[in-house]
Formats: sequence, structure tokens, C-alpha cells
Amino acid sequence: MADAIEPVDLAERLSRGDRVGIVDVRNRDEFEEWHVDGPDADVTQIPHAKFLQAQVRGGAADLVGDVPQPIVVVCAIGESSDHAAELLRDSGLDAMNLAGGMEAWADVLLARTLDTPDGAEIVQYHRPATGCLGYLVVDGADAAVIDPLRTFADRYEDHAAESGADLRYAIDTHVHADHVSGLRAVAEATDAAAHAPAIAWDRGLDLDPEPTSLADGDVLELGESTTISAIHAPGHTGEMTALLVEQASEDDAETPAGTLLTGDSIFVDGVARPDLEADVDPADAAAQLHDTLHGIAATLPNRTLIAPGHVKQRTRANDDGTYARTLATLTDQLDGFAQDRTSFVANVTEELPPPPANAERIVAANLGMETIEDPDEVELGPNNCAA
Repeated sequence: MADAIEPVDLAERLSRGDRVGIVDVRNRDEFEEWHVDGPDADVTQIPHAKFLQAQVRGGAADLVGDVPQPIVVVCAIGESSDHAAELLRDSGLDAMNLAGGMEAWADVLLARTLDTPDGAEIVQYHRPATGCLGYLVVDGADAAVIDPLRTFADRYEDHAAESGADLRYAIDTHVHADHVSGLRAVAEATDAAAHAPAIAWDRGLDLDPEPTSLADGDVLELGESTTISAIHAPGHTGEMTALLVEQASEDDAETPAGTLLTGDSIFVDGVARPDLEADVDPADAAAQLHDTLHGIAATLPNRTLIAPGHVKQRTRANDDGTYARTLATLTDQLDGFAQDRTSFVANVTEELPPPPANAERIVAANLGMETIEDPDEVELGPNNCAA
């Protein structure tokens, strides 16, 4: 039995759908605010104090009688959990400590290559701690990063270099409410040109240096054969802009389907919530989102790959670990594509979850109105951007 498991290895296991028992020994309020989870994880919270009692009285194994093995024990920085895991191993159980605890879990960023319908080279980034997804598009010596996180702003250039490319563009699909954007940080550290949706200026976007406006229908050329086309996709926010990545076909007789990076509009298991933009009626935003979904379904090929900006902790990944589905699959599986506008609006505006933690501060920071020194202080926890 291993004494510890590295956070990235746990993330890989969870994304594969491995059955894992997770015992979180932090206090209940810390656990409820943010914890490790996965599609087939069995998660429970048992305070470390109970393990201290068990050390004196015996019976550590009895504390986790219903938890499947292997058991991964979690705390804030990996110290209390190490003690609890040792007690469980002494009782004959297969138990491991999460090395570095939740602090190290927050630093995990997985990178996997999408199986795109036209052969475009797109890497999907997944931060398990928050469910955020971002993308690196590469064509020859050029690369573009989409929806970069400021926490990992120093990594994208290195990843591009590993593919023999330099960052040419840094693009945000919208003004994020759940994480601090890395748009400025990436642009300032590299030669990448920053781009933001045109309508973001209507919300008060005031960044220095100022990004280039990206309007509906604008096309960015990348390398020799890749284009990134802006498609206005309002609903979650008014400026939401999806990005259609296409690689030119060698066969002019047929134009293959591309990959739509949808930001917060269409997810692989649902649609975006319509209530996070201040001074906007959620019902009106939901009606826009309905039009966005049906417009995408009517204009793009069924083989178009849909790659979203977020994923839930219990969303099941594809066999290759990525989170993407064909448009045909989603139009068949998601109720929003079959509902009329009235039914859709009622559905997505009812029983909405709490907004992302610190959403107002994060939006202010991403508009350039507030400075947040440490993004992890405001953005860790479930993103709650889905309806």
C-alpha cells in the first residue's frame, strides 16, 4: 500500500471514473465550501478529531466502514490526513494521503489533446479544483490560448513551446464570474495579442493595456491552415462569444466540421445559467440563450465538436479524459435543444444554485475595476456556472 498519492495522479484516476473512497478530515464548513469529488468517488467527511480519539481507543477502521478502498485521505495541507491515513493502514486498510492536501489539489492543471473532426490541434486544459476548462490551439509555429486562468498564466507559453509554437493570441470568451482571467498576464508576459468580446466594453471593460475587440463574424488566422471565428452566443452573459476553430481541408470538395469552443453557453451535460450579469433580467437572458442554442444547431454541422468552458466534478469524461461531445450528441441528449422558448426559460431560471463564490469581486477584477492579488483566495470551489 502506498503512503501517499500525488494530486495529479488522483485527478487522473477520478477522470477515468475509477472507484475511489475519499475521506476528508477537515471541518464540516471547509468541506462543504470545497472538496475533492469525481463521477465514481465515494466522498465522506470525518473530522480529524475522531481519528485522534480512535488512536487512543482503537477502531480507526470502524470510522470508514462504508467507504470503499482504496481510500484517499484529504486535509488542507496534507498533515492531518497523513496521520489519519497511517492509522487506517495500521488497521489493514488500503489508505493513502493526498500529498500536499487541498493546497496542492488547487495547483493541478491537466492537459489533454482533443480528437477534433478536422485534425486541428487543440489541447484542453482542465482544472479539477474548480471545473474550469481552457484551450490551446496550435498550428505550426503559432498558438492561441483561450480562457486562460491567471493562476496558471506562466504555463501556457511553456506548453506552446513544447509544441514548437509561440503564443500569438490570448482570448477570453466572456467576462468570467468564477475565476480571475489570465488574459492580461499572458499578454504582458508574451508577444500574444489579447482579444476580448466586443460587447464586454458595454459592461465597463477597462483593461490596461486594452485588448483588441472581437466581434461576431471576426476571424483570426493561426498558422497556415487554422482559423478562429467569433460567434456571438449571448445568454449566460450579453458578450458571450463562442470560438469556431477550423483547419482548412486539403479536399476542397468538402468542408469538414470544426470545433466550437462554447465558453459558458453549452456544456456537455447542460446549459449555462442566465443570472450572473448585473442589471439583466434572467428570463430575458435565458431567452437569448435559447436562441443561441438553436442558432448553433441550425448553422453548424452535426459533426462539430462542442468543447465547453466548464465541467462539473461529477461529469463523466470521454475515454481519453477529455470533456467534449459532437453537436449531434448534445442536440439529442440535452433538453434545451428540444424545448420551446417558454419552456426553456422556465426550466433554466427555476431553482438556480448559489452563484460562484465572490462572483461580484471576480467580475470586477476581470473588467479591470479591482485588483485581486491571490486568485485562489476568491475562486476555489464549485464554479456553479451551469443552470
